[in-house]
Amino acid sequence: MGLYPEIEPYDHGMLEVGDGNRVYWEVCGNPLGKPAVVLHGGPGSGCTPFFRRYFDPDAYRVVLLDQRGCGRSTPHASDPRTDMSVNTTKHLLADLELLRRHLRIERWLVWGASWGSVLGLRYAQTHPDRVSELVLTGLATGSRAEVELLTRGLGRLFPEAWEAFRGGVPEEERDGDLAAAYNRLLESPDAEVRAAAARAWTDWETAFALAAPRSVPRYEDETFRAGFARTVTHYFAHDHWLGGDEVVLRDAGALAGIPGTLVQGSLDFGNLIGIPWRLQGAWPGSELVLVEDVGHNAGARGIAEELVRATDGYRSGRGGQA
Repeated sequence: MGLYPEIEPYDHGMLEVGDGNRVYWEVCGNPLGKPAVVLHGGPGSGCTPFFRRYFDPDAYRVVLLDQRGCGRSTPHASDPRTDMSVNTTKHLLADLELLRRHLRIERWLVWGASWGSVLGLRYAQTHPDRVSELVLTGLATGSRAEVELLTRGLGRLFPEAWEAFRGGVPEEERDGDLAAAYNRLLESPDAEVRAAAARAWTDWETAFALAAPRSVPRYEDETFRAGFARTVTHYFAHDHWLGGDEVVLRDAGALAGIPGTLVQGSLDFGNLIGIPWRLQGAWPGSELVLVEDVGHNAGARGIAEELVRATDGYRSGRGGQA
């Protein structure tokens, strides 16, 4: 069971969501099919055409969007004039509801990867009547322990890369909140300071992605790099704008009655603090599928097949047009 063939959108647009922001959206597949929405990672990564291939185009009406500040949405976070105070989880959740109503969808399957799993979980917890199923991979819940793991804990596994990462912030901030320190640098009025911080942040993300330094193509795009690093640190430094620590895990019981499939690589670093098992244990009716010898990569062999298996299995479930 492989990915579905490449397809093109049959509709797309820019949605005015307020605060001067316009969110790019597109729809592909069957106009009369089961609605599904794709939530990309990051925060700040943007959607790619690859995400369309996880869904049977004859069965699904697939909605993709670029969240505020990234991809084709405007204004872009790489522009230092862009106001990041109106880019929070609360804003993204409101944008999803505005888009759902705009497309006249009653309920939709929510598919999320990495940060998209955090956003998808919180959306389902706050709008359970609008979610037919959840399919999530590269699981995350937005807790402080996860940020600590990614910014400091993994330094034990990648000491050389981490020392360079830690050395990218002022000496007096190196033993504190590294995400917050980098966010301050990325908000600097000095373009050279911002550029160096973005480079250092993405070099570190590349190191623990198990790729050779600077081998992730998207990080070589200066605009992507600047917007991505600014957005990730903006969220990391503020508890992902969830209103506190472990909010998603605390409210996992609210997902009862919503079917869900969690697809996780056995080598995903989020496993080190037990996120998949904690989430699955607190969510009645969810299924956890572990794929051996794979990390944090939705497109990896094994994970991709399990994601397709999940969406295929939900083709005839609830959800529909308003």
